[in-house]
Order: sequence, then structure tokens, then C-alpha cells
Amino acid sequence: MDDTAAWAGLLRVHATLVPLLDRELQSACGLPLTSYDVLLELNSAPGRRLSMGELGQVAVVSRSRVSRVVDQLAAEGLVVREINPDDKRSAYAMITDAGRKRLRGAAPVYLAGIKRHFTDHLGADASAVAAGLERVLAALRV
Repeated sequence: MDDTAAWAGLLRVHATLVPLLDRELQSACGLPLTSYDVLLELNSAPGRRLSMGELGQVAVVSRSRVSRVVDQLAAEGLVVREINPDDKRSAYAMITDAGRKRLRGAAPVYLAGIKRHFTDHLGADASAVAAGLERVLAALRV
């Protein structure tokens, strides 16, 4: 497989799988994939909170959209915003207990979708794909 075929394959899988997982999560849990991702990142963060800038770097949603997603989650009581005491111009997003409960409820749908639509088709190659993608990310972070 040549370089452009690998790249094109990654783009096509992403373009097909993301809307599919989004539909499944919304149908089963009423939670968009972007919201799930933000909750997942916050839940995994130290203290279960991230600055909006940090969240924009780690979440799969664009940096410009992360604020809107956090606003929506805050309106639902799943996230709270906290003013940074050291810099009043910036804020933290922190997952609430309700947000953690909602995340736990949606996790089986998310994980089953990933398995059914992605890793089941990779079989033994799943580890190699994950390792290769991590190498690419590490190189891009330098």
C-alpha cells in the first residue's frame, strides 16, 4: 500500500465512522459524539478538569467548537465552568457527578460501536494500527 492509499483510507474511515458513532450515541443515549469526547477527556484529566485551552488541544472537537460544547454540557448540568483564580481571563471546565454518570451510561454504546465498526475488522492488526498512529502523533507533537 502506498502513502496516499494509507492516508486516503484513514480519511475515509474517519469520515464514515464518526457520523455512525455519533448517530448511535445520540439514538441510544441522547449524547452527541462531541459531547461524549469532551466528557471523556475531562473525566480522564487530573482533578477531572482542564483549562479550555487544554481541552481544545485534547478533544477531537475543534478548538473553536469546544467552548460551545462545554456551554451545552454546562446547560445540562454535566460540566461546570470555573474561573481560573490565577488568570481571570481563562476558565476551567470540570465534569460533574451527573456528567460522570452520563458518561458511564454512554460508554458501553461507544465501546461496542468502536469494536463492531472498527477493531473487529482489523483483527490482529489493531495493535499495529494503534502503534503506528501513536508514532505519527508523537512525531507531530515534537
